[in-house]
Amino acid sequence: MSSQPPFPASGHYLQAIRESARRLRIQAKIQITSEAIDRLLHSAAFTSSFQRVSAVHGLNLLLKFESHLEELNLISVLSLLNFASGYRFPLHQQLRRGAWDTIRAFVFSLHITSSSEENLLSARGMQSTNMTKVAELMGVSLHVERPHESLPGVMVGELGGPLYNLVKQITEVLNQTGTILVSGGYPNLGSFVLEALKEGSRSAEQGSTVLETVLERLVKAFPAFQDMAIVDGQAVYCFKKALFLIHAITIRFGSISPPPFPIPLTENSPIFTDNVIPSMLIHLGVLNLTQAPGLDALFPSANVDRSLQDLLGPAPELKPNSDLPLHGAVPKAPKEGPLVSNAQAFKLRAAAIDACEMIVSHARSISSNGQEGDTPTWIQEITLPKLDMWLWSVAKDRPDYRALDRFAQRDTVFY
Repeated sequence: MSSQPPFPASGHYLQAIRESARRLRIQAKIQITSEAIDRLLHSAAFTSSFQRVSAVHGLNLLLKFESHLEELNLISVLSLLNFASGYRFPLHQQLRRGAWDTIRAFVFSLHITSSSEENLLSARGMQSTNMTKVAELMGVSLHVERPHESLPGVMVGELGGPLYNLVKQITEVLNQTGTILVSGGYPNLGSFVLEALKEGSRSAEQGSTVLETVLERLVKAFPAFQDMAIVDGQAVYCFKKALFLIHAITIRFGSISPPPFPIPLTENSPIFTDNVIPSMLIHLGVLNLTQAPGLDALFPSANVDRSLQDLLGPAPELKPNSDLPLHGAVPKAPKEGPLVSNAQAFKLRAAAIDACEMIVSHARSISSNGQEGDTPTWIQEITLPKLDMWLWSVAKDRPDYRALDRFAQRDTVFY
C-alpha cells in the first residue's frame, strides 16, 4: 500500500530524494556492491560508449520560437507530460514509436497548431483542451469495434482501446495544470517557471540554490510533479519530471551568453528516475533483486552470468534482422515488460537513484584511492545527469539492450 507523504522540509528537497531513496532501497533488500559498480565502470559497454551516448539528451527542438520564454514554456509542458512509459508496447504497435518520442511529437503538434486565437500551450488552452483534441494531435484512435451482442455480423463502435487511458491521463494533467495556472494569474507554465528561476537566483545569495528553489516551487504547485509516496511505511521522494525540467533548462539555455534568465547548476542533481534506468541497472548487474521480497521474480533472466558478460561487452554488430532501424526501416515493436504495482515501482526507482549516487561516488574515489591504473580520467569526472543520460540513451543504442525487458506501470503520470 502506498500513499502520499508530506512535502520535504523547505530547502531540503534534494537531500530528501537521496536519503529517502537509500532508506527504501535498503529496506527493500535491493543489493548494490562496489564490485558490481566497478565491473560496470570498467566494462567495454561503458567505456566504449559513455562519452558519445551520454550527450544524447533528446532535447533538440527543431522548431521556431518567438522568444526564449516561448521555448521555455514548451520545454516546461514537455517535461510536465514526460510520462507514458507504461504504454511503450501499445504505442509502438499503434504509432511505431515509444513514449518519449510520442509525447515530444504531441507537444510539437500543440506548438505548431497553436494560433493567436487558440494557444494550446497557454494556461487557458491547457485548461480547456479535451480528450478528442489530445487524441487527434497524438494520432491515436479512441474507438474500438466489437461484435454486436445480438446481431451476428454487426460491429459496434465504442470508446476504449489500449491508449484510451493514456489520452485521459494527458488530458487530465493538462486540464489540472492549466486550472492552477489560471487561478494564479499565470499566462502559461513557462511564466511560472521563469518566476521560480528568478526567485531561486535571489535566494542563492542567502545560501540556497536555483535548483532547490525551482524544484520546491514546481512540486508544491502542481500535483503532476508530486512524484512521492509512502511505501512500506517509508516516505520516498523521486520528483523525476521536475528534475528533468530543470536540467532541460540548463541544456537548452546554459550555453547562451548572456543567459536569458538564471540557469540552474544541475551537475549534482539526482537522476531523473523512470522505468528505463532501474531496468538497465538490473540487466547490467548493478541492482541485485535476488534477496528482495516481491521483486526477485520480476526479471528472471537478469542474473544469468553469460547474459551479463555479453551485455557488459562491446556492442554487437548490427544485422539486417536486428531490432534497430536499418536503412530507414521501422524498428520492431518491443515486447511487454513485467507490470508492476506502485509500491514495486517506487522501490525500483528509488534503488536506481541510490545506485547512481554510488556509481558516481565510486568513480570519483578511484583517483583519490590511488587506484587509477588503466582507468580513463573522464570516468573519474562523470556526473549524475550524464550517467542518467547514458543509461537512458544506451537502452536504445544497442539492439541487445533494446530487446531487454523494462518494467511497466500504467497508473502513473510521474514517468
